[in-house]
Amino acid sequence: MTESLALPPATADTPGAVLDRPRRVLRAVAIAACVPYLSLKTAWIAGSHIGIPDGSTLLEHRTAMAVANTVSVLLDAAVIVLALLLTPPWGLRVPAWLLALPAWVATGLLAPIMTGYPLQLLVRALGGAVDKPSGTGRRPFLHEWVFGVVYTGFIVQGLALGALFLLYARDRWGHVWRGRLGELPAGALGPAQRACAVAACAFALFPLVMHLVWACGGTAGLSAGRVADRTSDFYVLEATDVCFVLVAVAGAVPLAFRRGRRLPVAAPLVPAWVGSGVLACWGGWLSLASLTAVEEAADRPTPLMNLVYAVQMISGLLVAALGAHFLAERSAAHAGRPDRRVA
Repeated sequence: MTESLALPPATADTPGAVLDRPRRVLRAVAIAACVPYLSLKTAWIAGSHIGIPDGSTLLEHRTAMAVANTVSVLLDAAVIVLALLLTPPWGLRVPAWLLALPAWVATGLLAPIMTGYPLQLLVRALGGAVDKPSGTGRRPFLHEWVFGVVYTGFIVQGLALGALFLLYARDRWGHVWRGRLGELPAGALGPAQRACAVAACAFALFPLVMHLVWACGGTAGLSAGRVADRTSDFYVLEATDVCFVLVAVAGAVPLAFRRGRRLPVAAPLVPAWVGSGVLACWGGWLSLASLTAVEEAADRPTPLMNLVYAVQMISGLLVAALGAHFLAERSAAHAGRPDRRVA
């Protein structure tokens, strides 16, 4: 008798089969946190100017903004779908990729907001500089309250959805990250994983250096508008970008080279998951946004900035590929292990 990845029909004894109160609460919180963002975006698509000051560049590109807002609505609506899939018993039988991929994307897009926005508020409270459009001579973009409402909603979404996914992953895939790195066999994919890790680290070096330069006050490669708008918020975001590159590398290297033999398997898996998601998803999102930019010419990304985004995305995808291969190998090994339970 062997164990496999195929799960039996959910019963009262199956982990996660009963939709307990904590999961119901988390699901409700995740869905409710999407309402402010979806409401704003839907209003903008319908032609409302709520939250958009007179003279904003957003009002000059109605078609492009309608398309961008529609994509944003679909992405945030996917959070609701994901929350619904992570909670019922039948969700344990949904194809793995159908849950893991959206959860990874959500992690990548939300993690920088969940860390960066609170840090920005903290730095502001400690005296950080925040320029106002009236003080810079530049046209306003959005009213300040919009950022507070939207980012607060994103943070709540991330916390609730992250908790739901951890509970779901524990029930369905908990066996994959049991044990310690030193206990794992070399595996047939070892050389490929090491090559992938080396390539990921090599690609990560370029965005790491550039974000570090920008976080330390350098202006190489930045657009004129970005240079003029550098405030404490800018430096906080660049510093967090540096940290996420390091997080991705810190997860990839132990996984591929089995460094830190006494480390739990989950220790490198978590930073590899989060770091790869941030690099790949934000690198891809910023690259896509640069193709449909509606900013003023001075604010548009320079070729060097676009190169940073692209290389960052490649590095994240390489770390993600390494993690996927590692998990697939672990799952295959577990599926082929004889069942030691007494029949």
